[in-house]
Amino acid sequence: MARPSNSAKGRKGKGPRGCTSNSVVDDSHLVGETANTGSRSSPARTRSTSSNPLPPANNPTALSVEGPIAQASTPSSSKKRKRAESLPSASNTTCLPASTSTSVDQYPISKSLTPVTSMTSGSEVATSSHPHDGLSFSHPSPAPSLEGPPPISILEGAHDFRMRDVVNVFNEVGTQELALVIERARLDTLPKHPAMSTKRNEYLPNSRQPDVDKLCERESSSTDLVLCIHGPAGIGKSTLAGHLTDEFRESGRLAASIFLAVIPVEMSEPETIVKMIGHEIGCIHPRTIPKIVEAMDRCHGRPLENHIQMYILEPLRSLGHPQPFIVIMDALDEWRNHPRFLKALASLNSHSSVVKFILTDRLNPCALHLPGLGELSIYTYGLGPISKEVIKAYFHKHLATVPWVDGRKARSADVEKLTELSCGLPVWASTVIALLEHPFSESPPHELLAEIVGNRRQVGGSDGLGELYRNGLMRLFPSPDAQSYFRRYMGAIIGLQEPLSVANFSKLTGLPNHLIHTTQFALSALQIWSPPPGSERMVHPATTIHHLSLLEYLQAQTTEASFLISTFNSHSVISLTCLEQLSSLRPSSFDSNSHLRALQRYAVKYWPHHAFNGTPRSSDQWSQSEHCSALQMMSNTHKQWAALFLNHFMPDEVDSMLEDAREDDSMVSTLRKLARRLGKAGGEHWGFQMACLEVAVRIDGGDAEAWSDLGECYDTRGDQTGNLRMHEEAVGAFRQALNLRPDPHPSRGDSFHDVARALGACYRQNGDMNILDKAISCFRMAVTLSPTPHPDRAMYLGSLTNALGDLYYHDGDLTTLDEVISLLRDVLALRPAPRPRCPWSLNRLASALDDLYQRNGDVKALDEAVLLHRKVLALRPPSNTDRHVSLGNLAAVLKTLYRRNEDLDTLDEVISLEREALGLNPAPHPHRSISLNNLAESLLLLYWHNKDIGTLNECILLGCEALALCPSPHPFRYTTLDIFADAYLSQFEQNGAVEVLDEAISLAREGPVLCPPGHRHRPNCVERLVQLLKKRRGVTWDDQDRGEIEDWEADLGN
Repeated sequence: MARPSNSAKGRKGKGPRGCTSNSVVDDSHLVGETANTGSRSSPARTRSTSSNPLPPANNPTALSVEGPIAQASTPSSSKKRKRAESLPSASNTTCLPASTSTSVDQYPISKSLTPVTSMTSGSEVATSSHPHDGLSFSHPSPAPSLEGPPPISILEGAHDFRMRDVVNVFNEVGTQELALVIERARLDTLPKHPAMSTKRNEYLPNSRQPDVDKLCERESSSTDLVLCIHGPAGIGKSTLAGHLTDEFRESGRLAASIFLAVIPVEMSEPETIVKMIGHEIGCIHPRTIPKIVEAMDRCHGRPLENHIQMYILEPLRSLGHPQPFIVIMDALDEWRNHPRFLKALASLNSHSSVVKFILTDRLNPCALHLPGLGELSIYTYGLGPISKEVIKAYFHKHLATVPWVDGRKARSADVEKLTELSCGLPVWASTVIALLEHPFSESPPHELLAEIVGNRRQVGGSDGLGELYRNGLMRLFPSPDAQSYFRRYMGAIIGLQEPLSVANFSKLTGLPNHLIHTTQFALSALQIWSPPPGSERMVHPATTIHHLSLLEYLQAQTTEASFLISTFNSHSVISLTCLEQLSSLRPSSFDSNSHLRALQRYAVKYWPHHAFNGTPRSSDQWSQSEHCSALQMMSNTHKQWAALFLNHFMPDEVDSMLEDAREDDSMVSTLRKLARRLGKAGGEHWGFQMACLEVAVRIDGGDAEAWSDLGECYDTRGDQTGNLRMHEEAVGAFRQALNLRPDPHPSRGDSFHDVARALGACYRQNGDMNILDKAISCFRMAVTLSPTPHPDRAMYLGSLTNALGDLYYHDGDLTTLDEVISLLRDVLALRPAPRPRCPWSLNRLASALDDLYQRNGDVKALDEAVLLHRKVLALRPPSNTDRHVSLGNLAAVLKTLYRRNEDLDTLDEVISLEREALGLNPAPHPHRSISLNNLAESLLLLYWHNKDIGTLNECILLGCEALALCPSPHPFRYTTLDIFADAYLSQFEQNGAVEVLDEAISLAREGPVLCPPGHRHRPNCVERLVQLLKKRRGVTWDDQDRGEIEDWEADLGN
């Protein structure tokens, strides 16, 4: 991508065109899809060098406890020992070790420690005949291998931790080396990227050269934090991501590489992914480990933005590299939590000199209007199909390896037709070759080829890729019985959450072992990725071995019944087996997860997930189902199951949960308590929290509290992710609770308020006024049912004013605004100072009065708004974290007052308030750009009054910093650009330098780009640009300016 630095000594060479590397790079490129396993390396580029990376993730030296280690000592109590023993089976039980990589950053280690040889994924090459690979596959090593005797082990898992081990090592290697070993061991407790061997297609010369050149140029020349490569399924995004991973690894600039499609459900929360990136960074750049360990100590319970800064930004900043490091995240669309991550990522906008992100996605995220995405500095790049010449070369090469019979080989006409049908989709081409080479089909290859080339539908049509899958499946599973077993097997692995042995998978699904083996072998023709070494005999979740396009085809309603997969039925079968496993547990099994067999551990962890996805919500249907009777068999052990379940995710909470348990706790109350504890993790275990509550409402559909908890769970998730469906689910759950609380139930008003909140969130997502009207109606009912002195009346009134405020901003009806002001006065009467919510009420009323002044010019309303904002500021002393907000609000209304009375004392107070607000928002505070913008605007107003050049220069200086903090397409950038235009115009009028006008015009041209046609601020942006162009033409008489002026004036006319 960007021209890598040649910081490594003694090795310089030319890489692909547009890139320079410090080692020899194969100048070939790629066809087809590949998985991003977190640490990639093409075998042609692997260098074996001696280094000291981390011990393997499964090495007994790894600590089992994530958290601070102030000193090496044995746990002080049996309770601590129990917690330590439980952790090895916690959240990382299914995670295979992430590979490490040779890096230009070497972590200093004493020679007294056993050296470890760094080995990148793909450093050993094994050949295979699978057609998805091209001519050869790269099979990564499962973990860095050790040369010579194993390193000294000081922590054989937390349960074997002994002080004498520490003393022995301390005496041998000393204090510094011991600290390094402990830090490395602690790093290894972070979530690790699952190691998936990639069936990589070979790089074909120049297949993506134009794309690589453009991406290289963009990365090296822009300050964008994120580069998102988007394109349809099978276009080659993952292969390109793998190629870029190799390039940045060779240049020493790779920070981490994550393939999101293979991340297990329990590891898919954004905080967990950030920790996984931190682990990758520590493996590739060992000098960052102290900073990452510091993040482990400080980030617990902190917002996602803090996780991103401390696990990613600060460790990479500590390396002091002259060029930004690159984090590559592949298959963003297959990660359900990506909206929340992208929103939080905006906190790094101003740090693109330290780190940048390259993402791949099937859709252009900017076109989805995700909440908060407008604040992210992002550039999107559409990836087109592979050229016909490259696809044709691929077919010529691989058709030669097909085991043709009777001399019936592919003809040139067949190659031409295949190339045409592929429409440049590499996944289509590789699937064709896989089917032709697969020995399972009874039909000879030439018959299958004739059927494929005889198809008139291209991939670019409505179902061309699906047609290829249908033909292939018909060949692989021709009989009704074979198709039935295929549906059962495929449905089960689509629902499967982690790998299981064939024997355990057979018990889980009821499929005989021999049929599992047979079906696995047949489906290998459609398998894109292979399991990691050593797990080939396991059954793996479908998303980790098959392309997403195949899984979508199998679950589409248009798929014929022979191959249509019902995941509902599969989850139902698996859920019943899980219940059988749980009911068979002996009391001694409940002491620790470590005593459980693999299938029992799976059942403990995933039973709620499968029950939720495999049963209807109706409690009547539940009571008649096998699930109900199976659950009754474990009625006396559900508390012990809950302890084992919670131990997977939050082992420190287990003792507390058992202490809080009551004798009469039912399964429903136990599930609700589990959900509340999982919710403490801030969304990290949301999927399991939701599953517990979904099962609770199935068991007892008449429990209003359970429905209310479920609604809150969905609503909170909707707020975190911006997902409309989450809010819609919340509405449904809250309505169920409302129906179970008829009048005069004391919580009926609360239920109305919950429904209204969720409806309001839906309105903010889709703008449907009918939904807003329903929300307002429900808010009014909540207020009616809560007369004074009801403790929640003030809250319900405040929520109603928010909804009415949305209505006012839509229709501008002054009657609505008057009602808002009246209701806010009622709220303020119920929340006098010094109640905690009083400042909020004062602030809302002041804002509404300011709106009233803006509409009708009522000076009394403006004066009252100033008075109220002064009261809020008085309630927020310098120690209050919200003081900067109140300073800005008071300054804003005073600035409005100054524009009316032009009183210089008022403007002086505005500037004083804004300087204080800026001082409370040091970098990297997210509101600093707003404070800079406000102060720059006020200084410009002051310059127009006093013509002091120093004031103007300070205005321009502050504006420069504000622009740097709001890179395109930040939604507030146009505001700063507008102030800049006025400032530069003032500077030109002061010194007459045309260069100043040139700079102002250059910045003003960004305005119409940031505000496309239809944007409410576009006319202002265009008018400002025309003003500047006319000013310059009045000096230079440049005809080119005249033409541009005419074009923009025509734009205004439209």
